[in-house]
Amino acid sequence: MPSGATFLTFPPMSFRGQIQRLRDIDWDPLHWLRRTLAVNAKALTRLWGRDVMLYVGGVSFFVLLAVFPGLAILVGVYSFFADAGQAAAQAEMLAHLMPPVARGLFESELTRLAHAPLQAVSTQSALALVIGSYASHRGFKALLAGLSFIHDEDTQRGFVGFNVMALLVLIAAFVLLGFLSAVFFYLRFIAAAFDLKPMAGAPWLFSEWTWASFGITLAMSLIYRFAMSSRPVAWKASITGGVAAALLCLFMSWASAFYVEQIAQLGATYGSVAGVVVFLIWLSWTVNAIFFGGALATEIEQAMDEHRATSAAPPTGDMRGDKPKLVSGSGS
Repeated sequence: MPSGATFLTFPPMSFRGQIQRLRDIDWDPLHWLRRTLAVNAKALTRLWGRDVMLYVGGVSFFVLLAVFPGLAILVGVYSFFADAGQAAAQAEMLAHLMPPVARGLFESELTRLAHAPLQAVSTQSALALVIGSYASHRGFKALLAGLSFIHDEDTQRGFVGFNVMALLVLIAAFVLLGFLSAVFFYLRFIAAAFDLKPMAGAPWLFSEWTWASFGITLAMSLIYRFAMSSRPVAWKASITGGVAAALLCLFMSWASAFYVEQIAQLGATYGSVAGVVVFLIWLSWTVNAIFFGGALATEIEQAMDEHRATSAAPPTGDMRGDKPKLVSGSGS
């Protein structure tokens, strides 16, 4: 081999494969807009064209049954470590996510629990633990059943597996809610106690809307990933569905408040129970937003599977069995 010979080095096959994939992507924004609209339309059809309203009603009923016992448990547990009034004040901050009319229900209940004797709160919390646990477990079962129905699950979990999964999701949801709430209030306490100017310059960091959106995104992404189907859903589809669910939940909070305050004067019709009706409207819209996130994750996963199947399909010529043409040489 000549000493002056040079060698050409080529990138690895994996790197060249990534470059080829990038070249194969259609970068036309109109193409992606059409695909996005098509996937969202299919998700809406999947959500509205079925009996999802039955699952929405079931989840809303059990959440309504569990939320007030949950407040009693919160204040009862908190009263063993600190002032119960602090628990009520912190819970009122999180209640700002609800419409003002429904928020009054929580504020009156929290005020009653905060000023009740410790023995009465402890006894009530023990009873509320039984009722709240039952209602919460049933609510999560209705949620998972609705998501499984939306996902068109073929291989359903058995009775024991389904109940265990609902219990695990319930425990994980309460742990996540407690952790995020503790971090949220800890940051507010640290910033106020030490007068941290950099943190004070970022008001979004102390907003309950920011932490609610992050918590819903994380929780729903994990539920869509591991609990909606017997086999894990793709991360890309799960996270996209979680983000959509979080944005829609926050939008539904604003929309329900606007609806009951500017459009429908429900107080004249329902009187003293108008707060309960408003709470149910907000809750049903929120559950619909969560189910839409599951439908969107399902449609995205199906679109990804179809794209992979199309990419792996053999060329048209190979499917017809066409033979390559022979090129005649100079000696033929």
